Amino acid sequence: MFDTDVYVRRRKTLIGKMSSAPQGRRGIAIFPGNAEAPQNYRGNDYRFRQESSFLYFWGIDEPGYAAILDLDSGQETVYADDVDIADIIWMGPQPSVQSKAERVGVARSAPASEFGKAVAAAKSQGRTVHFLPPSRYYNTLLLSSLLGVPAEAVRKTAPVQGGTGCCGKAVTASEELVRAVISMRLIKEPCEIEEIDKACGIGWLMHTEARRGCRPGAREQDIVGRMEGITISKGWGVSFTTILSQNGETLHNHSHHQTITPGRLLLIDAGAESNTHYASDFTRTYPCSGKFTTQQREIYDIVESCNELAFSLSKPGITYRQIHLAVARHMLEGLSGLGIVRGDIDEMVAEGTAGLFMPHGLGHNMGIDVHDMEDLGEDLVGYDEDQKRSSQLGLGSLRMARRLCPGHVITDEPGIYFIPALIRKWKIEGTDKGFVNFPALEKYHGFGGIRLEDDVLITEDGARRLGPERLPIKSDEIESIMAEERL
Repeated sequence: MFDTDVYVRRRKTLIGKMSSAPQGRRGIAIFPGNAEAPQNYRGNDYRFRQESSFLYFWGIDEPGYAAILDLDSGQETVYADDVDIADIIWMGPQPSVQSKAERVGVARSAPASEFGKAVAAAKSQGRTVHFLPPSRYYNTLLLSSLLGVPAEAVRKTAPVQGGTGCCGKAVTASEELVRAVISMRLIKEPCEIEEIDKACGIGWLMHTEARRGCRPGAREQDIVGRMEGITISKGWGVSFTTILSQNGETLHNHSHHQTITPGRLLLIDAGAESNTHYASDFTRTYPCSGKFTTQQREIYDIVESCNELAFSLSKPGITYRQIHLAVARHMLEGLSGLGIVRGDIDEMVAEGTAGLFMPHGLGHNMGIDVHDMEDLGEDLVGYDEDQKRSSQLGLGSLRMARRLCPGHVITDEPGIYFIPALIRKWKIEGTDKGFVNFPALEKYHGFGGIRLEDDVLITEDGARRLGPERLPIKSDEIESIMAEERL
């Protein structure tokens, strides 16, 4: 939890951003926090994780809370129930809801049952009820019940006009509130950057443990277990499900059943959350033998140079879409040098040939969520109003295309993958338009994939990589440090 004034300032800023409607017609913004969710029966719950925008504005990291911000009067109310004797038996004495509200600068609290009544009262008065699209099913059903609309409606986003639910129209999440929240959370405050740096420090430790554990005969599952143990001992836990696999051509491979085998590559994409839930997200790819083959090093060095190029170009004023395309060009130049593609590089970039080898975008926003705010709408978060998402494979998956500004935190994660099913599809359908040398690709069957990812903060005059220390990345450096660790 940050200092009280951080949350007070954020809520005040949000009211200012929502002030375009005339006084008296702004309505209320409601924030249901997350509830506990059972794994298999009530009382055996998944580990609790608070809803991220609730954390951002209200700071209370506990289940069963909700809040309302009156956009006309400025009144703030936190809703939750104090513990009773049954709770105390199992949990021990707990601070009061009022004391927790005051800790984040809110003077007024009320029982949880009053939350629904307050929403109903606003509706009956014809006031606008602004809310964010919920990511969890519990809150989806809660909002559906409170607002009297289908569950699928509250997960959609549209501009709010007039009163909520008037004339029988379905209520959707408020685009005005979504845009206001995005504009605030996109630009990280110094206290947030400090927390992301902490998360990156934990990420450095977990990836270092993974590299040390990458030895022939080791089990992938054992490596993952040691990595994730570090995140729990140093922070809240992992920021997303760990990707660790020798089948790196599968972009989100969560299977950890294999044994480390000489001659293969181990791709590790993993991150940690700090105790305040800010995320890190790194990827490294290691030779299981401790040394790259000539073929592996050639591809690895192209990816590493793409990572470096993206970082060197990252600065205020340039769009991340432009950087993605610059990386695509550089990648194709490298692949052309190996005879894998052939023809005019400009034409290949325009036709999206790079998507065969990197079918994902260069990076995404990162913050309280590892893919920051994507529950609010990926295009609203990642694209400026004058940008439209491409339909090309690869570029079309770019989650962050915006013009970069100081305070943006993004990932820089180029990769090259040899995906047999995708290669076959392009060859059969002629998608490559003659640019791909398919006979040359045959020797890469079974190669896997390589991805290299850092977390980057955009500064006033450029960028810096986040974390106290960068993970080793250059091929010579990787081989040298793995040799030392295997002594």
